[in-house]
Amino acid sequence: MIKYRKRRQFKIKSLGLFLVVITWSLAMGWLISFATNAQSATPTSEIGTVDVVPAQYQLGQELYLENCSSCHLALPPQVLPTQTWKNILQDSQHYGAQVQPLVDPPRILVWRYLSTFSRSIREDEQIPYRVNNSRFFKALHPQVQLPRPVEINSCVSCHPSANEYNFRRLTPEWENTQ
Repeated sequence: MIKYRKRRQFKIKSLGLFLVVITWSLAMGWLISFATNAQSATPTSEIGTVDVVPAQYQLGQELYLENCSSCHLALPPQVLPTQTWKNILQDSQHYGAQVQPLVDPPRILVWRYLSTFSRSIREDEQIPYRVNNSRFFKALHPQVQLPRPVEINSCVSCHPSANEYNFRRLTPEWENTQ
């Protein structure tokens, strides 16, 4: 009789522990689901750039915008490959102009942002230094007749909010073609 009671108590405790673990797992799954869906719930009109930037890269993005958009439009990292961004960050000759390269730690933060959101190139591919030579830029602009040569500041002709780093908004004539 005592053995039967102990076995039954063990089963009840095991069942209780199992229910606690299941409840905890469901609650954690719900919380993780809620947390990951918070970004997708952000309306695209409020995003501005191409991707939502997680908190750990936001300072790098701010430093990138602060340093690059003071002279020209800051391009989304997606339009150039990672290697191009690396070369740009290390080069004091920036498209014919002498610039003061970023120093650490801001350089590291900007590099983390750019390398995370840029793309890799194929082994047989030449590293493009100009945006119009980037296959990523071309892929993002299918069937678009671009001026020759493409100039970074000419982006506003199709992307009127490009000065605010918003490349999602298009001029009415381009919105109708998308």
